[in-house]
Amino acid sequence: MHRFRSLSLFRRSLHRQSHSCFTTISAQRDTYPQNPHFQQEVLVEGRAFSRAAILNRPSQLNAITTSMAGRLQRLYESWEDNSQIGFVTMKGSGRAFCSGADMVTIYRLLQEGNDESCKEFFRTLYQFIYLLGTYLKPNLAILDGITMGGGAGIAVPGMFRIATDKTFFATPEVQMGFHPDAGASFYLSRLPGYLGEFLALTGERLNGAELVACGLATHFSLNAKLAWIEEHLGQLMTDDPSVISESLAQYGDLVYVDKNSILHKIDRIDKYFCHDTVEEIVDALKEGESHDELCSTALKKLKEASPLSLKITLQSIREGRFQSLDQCLAREYCTSLHCISKQVSGDFCEGIRARLVDKDYSPKWDTPSLEAVTKDMVDFYFAPLPTSEPKLNLPTASREPYM
Repeated sequence: MHRFRSLSLFRRSLHRQSHSCFTTISAQRDTYPQNPHFQQEVLVEGRAFSRAAILNRPSQLNAITTSMAGRLQRLYESWEDNSQIGFVTMKGSGRAFCSGADMVTIYRLLQEGNDESCKEFFRTLYQFIYLLGTYLKPNLAILDGITMGGGAGIAVPGMFRIATDKTFFATPEVQMGFHPDAGASFYLSRLPGYLGEFLALTGERLNGAELVACGLATHFSLNAKLAWIEEHLGQLMTDDPSVISESLAQYGDLVYVDKNSILHKIDRIDKYFCHDTVEEIVDALKEGESHDELCSTALKKLKEASPLSLKITLQSIREGRFQSLDQCLAREYCTSLHCISKQVSGDFCEGIRARLVDKDYSPKWDTPSLEAVTKDMVDFYFAPLPTSEPKLNLPTASREPYM
């Protein structure tokens, strides 16, 4: 499924020659000067031949900030270049892996008129996601607990994703007047049938077993066994993905998808969500509403979302089917910056205010109906950025995605 380029193979050869015996070394420190508070937001755990990055904002469900994404980027770059490190792991503190971007902070920055800091956040996060999608060493993400939006974005590009019985996944951005970003248009568009469109437009949740069954996770473990599995992984002296995969399979658990799972309704999801426009999807759902509970549930979710976000999101997923990871990230970056510009709509700020800040849960969308959303409005969010805007510079010439 994943293929390493010749540079990776060369490095692996050097690793094996250089490590006839192994010694335990301490966790490598981030050598970039930083506020100690920011360093505490991403902790480092060192093992004999591996490192773990620990997202450490448990009271904020490990919501990711610019400083966290930047520190992760520096750590992963240094670990990739360190011949004494064979593989890396990412996990979260508390009851979440990562709930996504820190939208409350973004909202407050926008209210203060500090758009530039918001743009920096998206650039920094997307650049780290591209690093993950082109990483030359095996890397794991332990998706124990809440994994939403950008939290999935910093996990799915990894080689191994371990879900647990405590995991729940969702992409709820349309409920906040935004769009599933952080690579979502890449990985959602590659799910079976039209499951990606369904998840993106409704924000429906998946549990750990469902993540494995649909391919968003590679392995499953009971939460109670995680400490044991992590201890075993920490003893591995390897940079060979097959050894890590075999170890995860050996110590993991079998997956049993509940009989009521949405994954057993793929044929019906395909029937309703295969259409070219959101209006056609809504019409199909209304037609089936009288005899299919799936339709009524989906319609309720669609009615709660920003109509503009629904149309942007559907087009994003459809375009993502034919684009590479870097192309999806570049397009999503343009869309995200157009969202925060509020040139066409203020739905993004209104959605965050209603859902996360004031919590009145009744956003007053600038575009109150699908009929109010014109093609020109949607096209604006896919248009190139003005020449004055900093571009999302991804090192595609030196780091080709292997996904």
